[in-house]
Amino acid sequence: MKKYTNDLINSSSPYLLQHAHNPVNWVEWSEEAFTKAKDEGKLVLISVGYSACHWCHVMEHESFEDEAVAELMNKYLVCIKVDREERPDVDQIYMNAVQLMTQQGGWPLNCFALPDGRPIFGGTYFPKNNWMEIIQQLWKTYQEDLPRVEEYAKQLTEGVINSELVEVVEPKQDFDPATLTEMVQKWKQIFDFEEGGDNRAPKFPMPNNFEFLLRYGYQLNDQTAINHAHKSLKKMALGGIYDQLGGGFSRYSVDHLWKVPHFEKMLYDNGQLLSVYAKAYQHDNQLIYKDVIDQTIAWMMREMRHKDHGFYSALDADSEGVEGKFYTWTKTELQDVLKEDFDWFSEFYNVNDVGYWEDNQYILLRKSTKEEWCSEKGMSLIKFEQQLELAHQKLNKVRDQRTHPGLDDKQLTSWNAMTIKGLAEAGLALQNTNYIDEAKKTANWLVDHQLNNDNGHLYRTRKDGKSKINGFLEDYAHVIDAFITLHETTFEQKWINLAKTLLDFTTDHFYDEQSKMFFFTDKDTELLTRKLEVNDNVIPASNSVMAHNLFKLGKLYHSDKYVQMSKQMLSNVYDQMPRYGAGYSNWALLALSYTEPFHEVAITGEDAVQIRYELGESYIPNVVYGGGNKVTTPFLQDKAFTQQSTIYICEDFACQAPTQEITEALSILKG
Repeated sequence: MKKYTNDLINSSSPYLLQHAHNPVNWVEWSEEAFTKAKDEGKLVLISVGYSACHWCHVMEHESFEDEAVAELMNKYLVCIKVDREERPDVDQIYMNAVQLMTQQGGWPLNCFALPDGRPIFGGTYFPKNNWMEIIQQLWKTYQEDLPRVEEYAKQLTEGVINSELVEVVEPKQDFDPATLTEMVQKWKQIFDFEEGGDNRAPKFPMPNNFEFLLRYGYQLNDQTAINHAHKSLKKMALGGIYDQLGGGFSRYSVDHLWKVPHFEKMLYDNGQLLSVYAKAYQHDNQLIYKDVIDQTIAWMMREMRHKDHGFYSALDADSEGVEGKFYTWTKTELQDVLKEDFDWFSEFYNVNDVGYWEDNQYILLRKSTKEEWCSEKGMSLIKFEQQLELAHQKLNKVRDQRTHPGLDDKQLTSWNAMTIKGLAEAGLALQNTNYIDEAKKTANWLVDHQLNNDNGHLYRTRKDGKSKINGFLEDYAHVIDAFITLHETTFEQKWINLAKTLLDFTTDHFYDEQSKMFFFTDKDTELLTRKLEVNDNVIPASNSVMAHNLFKLGKLYHSDKYVQMSKQMLSNVYDQMPRYGAGYSNWALLALSYTEPFHEVAITGEDAVQIRYELGESYIPNVVYGGGNKVTTPFLQDKAFTQQSTIYICEDFACQAPTQEITEALSILKG
C-alpha cells in the first residue's frame, strides 16, 4: 500500500503515473486546476517533463518525493504535471516563457504562473534547497507586491504572444539559389570535419540536416556537403550513441565523439533516422547503413511495438535508478560471457581506454566498419559476420536478463507517422517488401484508432486501448506526409485520398489567414496564445512539413492553390534561412524543389508498382511519384493505361516522351 496517492493515478501517461504516489498533490492540466487556484488564492506550478527524461527523475527523487518539499508546494501552489509528449502545446508556451526569462530551456521545465495561467517565473532543474527557497520567495512577493507581479506577468505574456510571430511577405515567384549557397557556406564554418555533425557538444542526431546536406551536395555537386552527411551518419553508426548490440539510437551524445549517449531511446529519432539512412544507402551502398536499418527495425519490432501495430514512444535512460546500466559492460562480464572470443571482440568494440566510461563500465563502440576490420585482419567478411552474430546473441541473452529500462508505452500519432515513412523508405532502399508491409500495418492502425471518423479529427495519443487529446499540427503534418509516402510507394489510392482529406481539414482548422502559416493548435484551442512552429529542430517544424505536403499534393492534384500556399510559406522564411542553416534544413529541402530541377513521375500499367519498387533502389531525391492501373489523382488523367507499363517523366507538368525502360528512366532522372 502506497503512503500517498494523488490525482495522477487516473492518468494514461506513463510519465504522469510515475508521479502518482508523490506526496505532492499533483493534478493534470485542466481548466479546473486554474479554477482551484483562483478559489484557493494560490499560485500555479506547471511542471513539464517526459518519461525518459533523466533530470526529471532526479528532481522527482530529490524534491517531489520529499515530504517537507511537498508540504511547501501543497501549501502555496496548485501543482500541474504535464507530459510534454502528450501536450506539446502547453510545453511550447511555457518553454517559450522560460526561455524569455532565462535565455535557456530544457526538461524538467518548471514554470510558476498566476491563477489565470500567465507565467511569472521559471527554469529547468532546481536542487532541493534552491527549489524550496524559490517557492517561499515567490509566495512572499506575490503577497506583498502583487502590482509588480501582475505587471511582470503582463509583459512576459506579451513577449510569449509576440515571439515567433511570422511576418507575411510578398510571395516569391522565383527563389534565389544564392540564398541556399550562402546558408550552406555559413553552416560549413561549424562542421566537425573529423567526427561529423556540428562542432559542439552535446551532439544530437539531426536527420533533416543530413538529408538536406546529402541532397544539396548531390544536386549542386558540392562534394563537401555530401562527404559531411556521410561522415556524420557513419560516425553515429560506429559510436556509442548507437546500440551496437540491440539496434536503435539514443537521444544524443554528451560529447563531440558520439561516444557517451544520454541513453534514452525515442521513437521519433529512430523513425526519422530510418529515412535518412535509407537515402544514404540509396546514394552509397555502404553495408553499415543497411546494418543500421535492419538492426534498428528489428529492435523496434521487438521492443517498441504493440500487438495492434502502433509503436510505443520511448525507452528510459535509466534502469534500477542508474543511467545506462542496461547497456554498458565491465570487462569481467564480457570475459565471462565471451570466453575465448573476448580478445577479438574487445578490440573490435574498443573495450579499452577508448570505450571506457566510468566505474569500470565500458560503452561498446567502433573505430572501423566490418569491411575495414576484415581487410586489416585478412579475414572473410562472411565468416566474421557469423562470428559477430554469435557473440551478439550470447551478450543479448545476458542483457535481456537485466532489469530493462522503463518503457513509455503510450502511442503518439505524429511519431508513428514518422516511423511509417521511415519503414516505407527503408523498404524501397533495401528492396525489402516486408518493411513496406509493416509500414502499411501501422498506417492502418492510425486510420483505425487515431482518426475520428465522426468529425475528421486526429487523436494525439493512445494508451490502454483509449485514444484521446485532439491532435496538433505536428500530428496532421506528419500523418499527411506518411500517407503521401505510402501512396508514392504502393500507388494505393486509399493513402492519397486520406492525405488530401486531412490536408483540407488541417487548412480549415489550423490555417492563419494573417501570416499564411499554420497554427500549432486548432481554432478551438483555449490557451494563452496560439503559437506558430517555424524552426526545424530534431523534429522538423510542423509548418515546414505542411509546406512540403502542399507542394507534393499540389503536383499530384494539379492544384495551383496548394502550390501557391506552399510558396507563400517558404517565402515567409526564405530570407532568414542563411542565418541558421541547421534550423531551416527542412525548409531548405523544399527550396531545392523550386531552385533545382524537380520531376513528376507517372508509372502506369500492370507492372507499375514493381517498377516503382525497383526505382526505389536508386537515390532520386527530386521527384514525386504517382501511378498504378487507374487514375488516382489529376496528375494521371492524361496518361495512357495500357497493359504494358509506361514511365512518364515530367517537369512542371511538361512531359518527355514516355519510356518502357527503367534504365532509360534512371538516366533521365539522374541527369
